[in-house]
Amino acid sequence: MKHKVKLTVIDKKLYPDLQARYCADPESGECPCYNVGDEFEFYRDDEQDHFWHMGLGSLVHTDADPDTVAGGPKMPHCSEAWDAFSRYIYTGLQGGSIMKGWMRDENVMITCCSDGTRPVIFKIERIDYE
Repeated sequence: MKHKVKLTVIDKKLYPDLQARYCADPESGECPCYNVGDEFEFYRDDEQDHFWHMGLGSLVHTDADPDTVAGGPKMPHCSEAWDAFSRYIYTGLQGGSIMKGWMRDENVMITCCSDGTRPVIFKIERIDYE
């Protein structure tokens, strides 16, 4: 049995009041690295290792220019997002339970990056295949 991990951007939030109050650029706007609906697939095998390269090239679907999306062909995932989801991706790639006892499906996790003024929400899924 082999395992891959699918990562999907399911939502983006923006808190302009917090940006206006705390950010150096009070009109930073929403996260420029991801778009709702972006999908990524992580493999770690003899042919490819997306984990080792912070997801560079893991983008499989976007409605935007792939060169401008983190995880696309030109840039790895954002470090704040990577910090939030990399442990779950690694666990899933090894065939482990991502979040047993917390989520309805132990092979699924919902998480978000740590940007408090414009967080991006991700769905992580371990997918088993032959």
